[in-house]
Amino acid sequence: MTLPLPAKPAETPEADATAFILANLPLAPVPGIAEIRLHGAQPSSGLRRLAEMAGGSTGAGRSPYWAYHWAGGTVLARYLLDHPETVRGRAVLDLGTGSGLVAIAAARAGASSVTGVDIDAHAIIAARLNAALNDVTFETLQADLTAGEPPSVDLITVGDLFYDRSLARRVTAFLDRCLAMGITVLVGDPGRAHLPRQRLAAIAEYQVSDFGEAGAGTPATVFAFSAEHSAFPSPLAGEGALAEGEGG
Repeated sequence: MTLPLPAKPAETPEADATAFILANLPLAPVPGIAEIRLHGAQPSSGLRRLAEMAGGSTGAGRSPYWAYHWAGGTVLARYLLDHPETVRGRAVLDLGTGSGLVAIAAARAGASSVTGVDIDAHAIIAARLNAALNDVTFETLQADLTAGEPPSVDLITVGDLFYDRSLARRVTAFLDRCLAMGITVLVGDPGRAHLPRQRLAAIAEYQVSDFGEAGAGTPATVFAFSAEHSAFPSPLAGEGALAEGEGG
């Protein structure tokens, strides 16, 4: 009597994306942060195939920003590793975590808890893979928090989320609600077009790599986000500053 072969488990979009990342996005140290390695895109990675595989899933149709190193996240991660007292013993939420670089740095620096949040399902998968690779653990959440209430954390990190006017307005409004709840906010950015400079106080600057760069050639800054206006003018002053509800 011949027994039927067991049914092959059905593949899921998450399993497919995980296999794709492992097979096509090679591991490499982050430029300027040799102690952290991440899965990153190369010209031969074929990210279009990953988007096609996603079909109607939540990763479909989104640009794969998570697959690259961006200056804002890189400068925040470097700063946290160099200044672990910033996060030690604190609950941290990394907004727009992408591949998890800043969340990994926060966990390594001694945060009591870390949550990496992103709207892209593929980013969440990559962040989980990269966390395991770097021997840290943190929670992940696929969600857009910008329309909701502030989370129950001590510190929010925001790396490179001011490249788009509409996104910058939503993020700024969310961060204002967080400040009102006593949450500290750190921003990492190389000076994107919609950065609300009038709300920021520079803490540290590093030369880091940005998308498309092989070396550390971009100056990027870690800022404290504040409810107070500083004396220097906003680059958006002629169009309406984000802090005043214009922009977007």
